[in-house]
Amino acid sequence: MKKLLLLFLLFSWAGSPIWAADPPKLNGQWAGLLQVPGGKLKLIITLVPLSNGSYYAALDAPQQRISRMPATATVKGADITVSIEQAGSRFVGKVLKNGATLQGTWSQPGLKGSLTLTRLAAPKPAAVAGKPRLTKPYREEEVSFYNKQAQLRLAGTLTTPAGPGPFPAVVLLSDSGPHDRDVTEQDYRLFGSLADQLTRRGIAVLRFDDRGVGQSQGSHFNTTTADVVSDAQAALLFLRTRRLLDARYLGLLGHGEGANVALLAAAEPAPATAPAFVVALAPYGVPGRDIIQRQQLEIMRLIGSNPAQVKAALALNQEMIRIIRQTPNDNQARGKVAGLLRYHNTDLDPHMARARAVQLTSPWSRYFLDFDPVRTLPAVKCPVLLLGGTTDLQVATSQNLPPLKKGLRNSATTALRLPGVNHWFQPEMKDWPVVNGEQQPVFSPKALTEIREWVFSKTERPQPVATGAGEPLKKQLVKGSGGKVSR
Repeated sequence: MKKLLLLFLLFSWAGSPIWAADPPKLNGQWAGLLQVPGGKLKLIITLVPLSNGSYYAALDAPQQRISRMPATATVKGADITVSIEQAGSRFVGKVLKNGATLQGTWSQPGLKGSLTLTRLAAPKPAAVAGKPRLTKPYREEEVSFYNKQAQLRLAGTLTTPAGPGPFPAVVLLSDSGPHDRDVTEQDYRLFGSLADQLTRRGIAVLRFDDRGVGQSQGSHFNTTTADVVSDAQAALLFLRTRRLLDARYLGLLGHGEGANVALLAAAEPAPATAPAFVVALAPYGVPGRDIIQRQQLEIMRLIGSNPAQVKAALALNQEMIRIIRQTPNDNQARGKVAGLLRYHNTDLDPHMARARAVQLTSPWSRYFLDFDPVRTLPAVKCPVLLLGGTTDLQVATSQNLPPLKKGLRNSATTALRLPGVNHWFQPEMKDWPVVNGEQQPVFSPKALTEIREWVFSKTERPQPVATGAGEPLKKQLVKGSGGKVSR
């Protein structure tokens, strides 16, 4: 049977088990150039070991604007297989030089060729390359706090502005997938950059490693969106113990799934763990299964799928969703999903099909398929800032911001669409700064301005001048899909 593109896009899951007793430890990103008709295509594979002994894996193809496409990774001794079902692609190779190189064969519909992937160096510290690192104009402290409900400890970094305070503060909550406290993606640190910029401008920031990542305890694989709410609440309780922070103005700032976590926390009635305000970057406004369908269409357009492939892949996706939602028993659901995957892709290894089925029936996946983000919104009473980028291919603003704005009817809500900003809140590449002759990704100045000014408008205090980061940027108003923005 002709192989179909299997485009069931879920952001985050654990990979399949590691079979060897002592395989090489793979943690980081590997990049290489694939020879394709008309040139070369840069591919980047991310591997993150999880606390349960499995791997989180993802694919980036910057030239095709593909970011964090989920993958399944298996390692057995020196053998590695990375399967990207969404693109009908696979990398099979060897782990060489103690993990420094992955060498093998890349195959996808209509193309097969050799591929060598080399481990990328860790991102450089947030300082100008080639110059001495300057002392940061704010306090920075390694901290940990305890989530009593989940009975685990989370580790992170607290940055506090210089001066006597008290200061407003935000807790940063990451998107789906296992992330470190900086949300490190190649040369870009979304949360590391955002924390630095906000703290320079008078707002304290707490960012922390996700469960099972870095120095935080817990398991990423068994965690759902609802579970992470207790992490956000524990972080707010911790901030209330810090004397330099203003307990009246402690908020949550979430990205993607983290934005919905922030809104769920704001809907809880307990005053001690309720945020004073919420900043939601690229939040979901429709059920998870609808998000997946939209993401499929966007990615299929990028990889040039024809109408027949689109129709077949969407039908397969809908059938898998139906099976998972109607089959509560995990073993039964996994057997059915694995069988369906192999039926539509006869080249798929049974172990890979089973591993994929395990991912799709994980606690996170099951919760996400049924998650309706607007259900609890009427209970949110604190002010909310909704921000989305017009070039976000993962969470389309036109689809997600309107239902959120409507659902937050009991909250003072501002909803903004930022032109040229993508899911990772980067501006268009032409607007990236050049460092040592190379463009470097940066958090959108427009988004930063909106966040800073909105937060200070809710704290009833004047905005301080940015410390060591230039003059405050001019405020920029943008229009939403339905006309003027609400402020």
